[in-house]
Amino acid sequence: MSATTVWQGRFMAMKVDGRWEYAARARGIGAAVILAIDGDAVLLVEQYRVPVGARCLELPAGLVGDEAAGEGAASAAARELEEETGYRAARIETIGVFYSSPGMVSESFTLVRATELTRVGAGGGVADEDITVHRVALNEISAFVTARRAEGVAIDVKLLMLLGPMLLDGG
Repeated sequence: MSATTVWQGRFMAMKVDGRWEYAARARGIGAAVILAIDGDAVLLVEQYRVPVGARCLELPAGLVGDEAAGEGAASAAARELEEETGYRAARIETIGVFYSSPGMVSESFTLVRATELTRVGAGGGVADEDITVHRVALNEISAFVTARRAEGVAIDVKLLMLLGPMLLDGG
């Protein structure tokens, strides 16, 4: 079967394929997610997300090709890292393509690792994003996530990669 678009907006489309209903990015737009490592710390961002009705703790991320046709994931990641966090990476390497919720959303994201960071600005995103930047020591990730959750902050599923070793060890 082939999917039928039942609604499409600027960035999202709702599709039906047989019995399946799912959301997709409109116009083939992808996403880049950045694991930004600064020495023994990682950069996280926090911003209000309408779908969950709360501020959300996340890895820096952004859309690929929404501002410049033909933009690649690494270029989008570099742009978004600086815009959201105020850091510039001397090195960005692609880790791979992942799907966040493949039973409901067709969207994929390219995960990149950004290293050799230099602070070049304040970050915070564009005018209406109101992004708070957190530089969190790797050995404090679990406690930091627990504290933010206790304050009512939603936690993005991609943070599980940072919590993974602690989850596997039972700690």
